[in-house]
Amino acid sequence: MNVWHGLGDIPADLEGSVVTIGVFDGVHRGHQRLIQEAVRQAHIRSVPAVMVTFDPHPIRVFLPDRAPVLLNSVEERIARAGELGIDAVLIIDFNVELAGQTPDEYFQTLLVDGLKAQCVVVGQNFTFGRDAAGTADTMRERGMRHGVDVEIVDLLHDEGMRICSSTIRSFLAEQDVARAEWALGRPFTVRGEIMRGAGRGGRELGFPTANQYFDDSVALPADGVYAGWFTVVSDGPIDGDMEPGERYPAAISVGKNPTFGDRERSVESFILDRDADLYGHVAEVAFVEHVRDMVKFDSVDALLTAIRNDVSRVREILG
Repeated sequence: MNVWHGLGDIPADLEGSVVTIGVFDGVHRGHQRLIQEAVRQAHIRSVPAVMVTFDPHPIRVFLPDRAPVLLNSVEERIARAGELGIDAVLIIDFNVELAGQTPDEYFQTLLVDGLKAQCVVVGQNFTFGRDAAGTADTMRERGMRHGVDVEIVDLLHDEGMRICSSTIRSFLAEQDVARAEWALGRPFTVRGEIMRGAGRGGRELGFPTANQYFDDSVALPADGVYAGWFTVVSDGPIDGDMEPGERYPAAISVGKNPTFGDRERSVESFILDRDADLYGHVAEVAFVEHVRDMVKFDSVDALLTAIRNDVSRVREILG
């Protein structure tokens, strides 16, 4: 799959495309419908299916104080798009390109001159252009003017609820990672390098953990203990009894370890029945089910009892 960074990176010999446009944060089930329709239309026309996404998030550019935490990175968005059949991803930096353009200018610059679009697939709530003046219907009108088909995909509702990135963030804030998985169509995951923590997990407690730290812009489940899967996704051998690409059951703690008064929020995974040196490797953690809230214990013994119970519960959940 091709990745184009900015309009200037689009190949000059591109003769046509089918385009879907959006932030696609999380690439949830609603996004997947857009992408699948774009891929279907591209196959009909024998042209590439192109996903246009934005980095940084447009809200971070125009209203930084209201910018949402992100459900996945641009790299993860690209990977998900490829799995769904997208041929190329165009990443637009709103600080540099398209910001301030009218809907007419936006359509001409991005879709006519840039991507040679034969068809555009957007969601029912799509907006574009300066002050979000353009709507999905505006896009259809501009398409008729320029000979570009425009497919408007209805928003996805399930169980009386709209499937969108905001809904998923709400589930995570409520510790409901199972519902987040339902909306995403796959478990919610985070990906990052394994870093050194306080070192007490293995040395003092007998439960060594793989620790990851994330920027405040990254979405995480609310503090607590979760059952999930741990997968090393970086290449290179692992010193121990784990293999890259294999998923392993894990008890996952999210928070600041109130029993010890840690200041930095972390994701700490105790991988069941494994012993490996993971420092420097990149791992993906997939959250399956909430086990318990984060609690400040009065003693290390009380904490150890809780951890043993957590591990037993994780075994029950993951099988």
